[in-house]
Amino acid sequence: MQEELNNVIEEQNTVSENVEDILTDKSSEMYGFSSRLETLFTNVEDVLKGKKEELKLITSVLLAGGHILIEDNPGTGKTVMAKTLSQSISGKDAENGLLFKRIQFTPDLLPMDLIGIHLFDDNIKEFIFKKGPLFSNVLLADEINRASPKVQSALLECMAENQITVGNTTYPLEKLFFVIATQNPIEIEGTYPLPVAQLDRFFMKIPFGYVHSDEEMEVYRNYQYIDKKVANVETVLNENDIFDLRNKAEETFVHEEIIKSVFNIVNHTREHKDIVLGASPRSGIIFIKCLRAYALVNKRGFVVEDDIFRLAIPVLNHRLIFKNKEAKENALRNIVNKEITRLSKLNLYSLNV
Repeated sequence: MQEELNNVIEEQNTVSENVEDILTDKSSEMYGFSSRLETLFTNVEDVLKGKKEELKLITSVLLAGGHILIEDNPGTGKTVMAKTLSQSISGKDAENGLLFKRIQFTPDLLPMDLIGIHLFDDNIKEFIFKKGPLFSNVLLADEINRASPKVQSALLECMAENQITVGNTTYPLEKLFFVIATQNPIEIEGTYPLPVAQLDRFFMKIPFGYVHSDEEMEVYRNYQYIDKKVANVETVLNENDIFDLRNKAEETFVHEEIIKSVFNIVNHTREHKDIVLGASPRSGIIFIKCLRAYALVNKRGFVVEDDIFRLAIPVLNHRLIFKNKEAKENALRNIVNKEITRLSKLNLYSLNV
């Protein structure tokens, strides 16, 4: 992982001398691609009001090729968001959107309920493998922390390697495989803490929150139409569009000093007195991937300092182990603030683009 991070830094060094030219070219090029996402945002917001920023973060994770964990109270629209997003993107075989599956995690859930099971076919006198809900494009893992660690471990291989091994056979998952997991932050009884290895599979962990009061009033006035809107969501992008956007996100320009800031933040988490377990080099790589995707989502061909400030907590906080609750709320934020102060003095982008 460290070698891969060094390669990214070396690659950026070769182009940093022509920053202004790069910004001009990248901005005009990326704007065309990111405008495709506006149709997606409009489509989802027609069903789910007041969640533009959360939708941007979820889409950034999708374009970065990762998975997302949403922690919030029941009834805030997480399921509606996942369904609407999947139906807005057409798959290669699905006429009405990507293949969407929902798993309600419960204490009695078994790994085979996710992966699938071998059944005996009486016609051919052989056991056949019946695929479980993990074989999908968009998977909503609802209240993931209600299942036992044994069940949660069934997600490790598929989220990290896009494949599932059953016995001696390895089954590839869909090329586009995106997990949206949710958990309730309030209830403790009947829940299990997610293993550190599994938390590390999620590119971001975000709160979903309640909508603004005006938008909540509009939901109350029109709640009887929500289910109908979800059932009739228009497809505005296809699977190939997502792969094109992923490729473009990887081309987003990241200044050498931005990468240095990611490096500094990751390393400072390992040295901070209130952090027991710091971030890994893989965390830094994921951070850079998310920064690139988030810039594209915001119609920019380059990453800015504010992107670091916006994404540092969602990308890194759930990967760290803190000494206490107060440290969890303040330690990483203090590290990020110091790094943003350093960047602000450099005036990286003097060009108005």
